[in-house]
Amino acid sequence: MSTDHKVIRRQKLRWRIRAKISGTTQKPRLSVFRSNKDIYAQLIDDSTGVTIASANSRQKDLAAQKGTKVEKSVAVGRAIAEKAKSLGIEIAVFDRGGYLYHGRVKAVADGAREGGLKL
Repeated sequence: MSTDHKVIRRQKLRWRIRAKISGTTQKPRLSVFRSNKDIYAQLIDDSTGVTIASANSRQKDLAAQKGTKVEKSVAVGRAIAEKAKSLGIEIAVFDRGGYLYHGRVKAVADGAREGGLKL
């Protein structure tokens, strides 16, 4: 177990959020993970415990784009929305993963909305 207080605080926030929201097949959970360099997004069906689709800033088509981390986060949001549309998913529940709804996390949500996903 890590003794880093920031990590422990985020984990507690994450558990609190996850107690309140869950994803289904028709309305999956859009989960976001933010590292220092990259950002990852997944559409998760919690009823079966399966990841339906995923996108991240390390994918070749997104990593080749130049820009700031916030701009890449918007591109990840658009990419996950595009994958959701191809699977017939129009609505999702946003899971910020214990991060503040600000900056790159907000950019993923905005990019998903631009791509046509309703959060």
